[in-house]
Amino acid sequence: MQTWYLSAITITALFLWTTFRFVERAFKDNSGNTLLESEVGDNSLEKTSVYNSTYPITKSEADGDKIVFKIAIISDMDKLSATVSNTWRSLYKKGTLTWDKTSEKVDVVWDEEDRDLKSKYSYSGRGMELSELVTFNGKLFSPDDRTGIVYLIENGFKSEWATVKDEHLYVGSSGMEWVTNGTIDNYNAMWVKRVNRYGNKTNINWQNNYEALRKKLKVTYPGYMWHEAVVWSDIHKKWFFLPRKMSRKAYDSKKDEKKGTNKLLITSDFKDIKVIIVGEKNPEHGFSSFKFIPNTEDKVIVALKSVEVGNLAETYILAFTIDGKTLLDEMKVGDIKYEGIEFI
Repeated sequence: MQTWYLSAITITALFLWTTFRFVERAFKDNSGNTLLESEVGDNSLEKTSVYNSTYPITKSEADGDKIVFKIAIISDMDKLSATVSNTWRSLYKKGTLTWDKTSEKVDVVWDEEDRDLKSKYSYSGRGMELSELVTFNGKLFSPDDRTGIVYLIENGFKSEWATVKDEHLYVGSSGMEWVTNGTIDNYNAMWVKRVNRYGNKTNINWQNNYEALRKKLKVTYPGYMWHEAVVWSDIHKKWFFLPRKMSRKAYDSKKDEKKGTNKLLITSDFKDIKVIIVGEKNPEHGFSSFKFIPNTEDKVIVALKSVEVGNLAETYILAFTIDGKTLLDEMKVGDIKYEGIEFI
């Protein structure tokens, strides 16, 4: 483990999540999904440690019917993450989100400057491509979708999304087959990792779940659905998905740049799946992260949409209800790809 000190922020590389070659046990869950379990944590803590359910980490401020929250987003700049001397960076942007429960209005104001998060960890010359922000056990985490490292951000496997369910951190990938020249190489991106607060990991095969979501929207292989924005709601006891991209045809790198969706999928068991249309579809804009606004009973979502077309990279923020009512139209954040949002 190595810690890098960056102005007022500390990031710590906690653990590396690779493919599933050295696990100890395999079994089935109630849904028929294969689970692989690896005991890597400190079980001696289980009788003394209590899960920290504080969320958000800092208290919100009330002003009449308005509630002001601190928020943060994290960047994934792909190859542009590289700096000098074998160092890679991500930009950490903070701001405030104001929720007016009477008028159902959402306002977002960003701080003037981003902060640099830097690391010397990389894989094949790339690193710090941070894909999500999530609060787990009272701390802020961010997974690197290039190296598989999960970073702890203090003060303040190719992983694409992260959420918390039943006091466990779930980290997942795109939900797509890995294909080379039209042939499926593996299904690694269809696995999900479940981690408890002691670090014990269970690897779950979510292929059936991902395929059920596709089937609901009449997508079958070689068509695909790419996921980066997944959240479990403990209030609704349901999974919420905002797919970034979707196509009923085989993957084409150029055409994929314009396969963004405006769909929200909601399910508790991956059998009964509800589909909600969110705003107008802009094929260049795809969901990269979202969270429920606190104190809304998980009825209001704030989300990021990313654009990657040629050399163009942009990020937008928007807000809407879980039945598809727009509360904040897409507002440009900047000419950088941000892929994680969290209340801090």
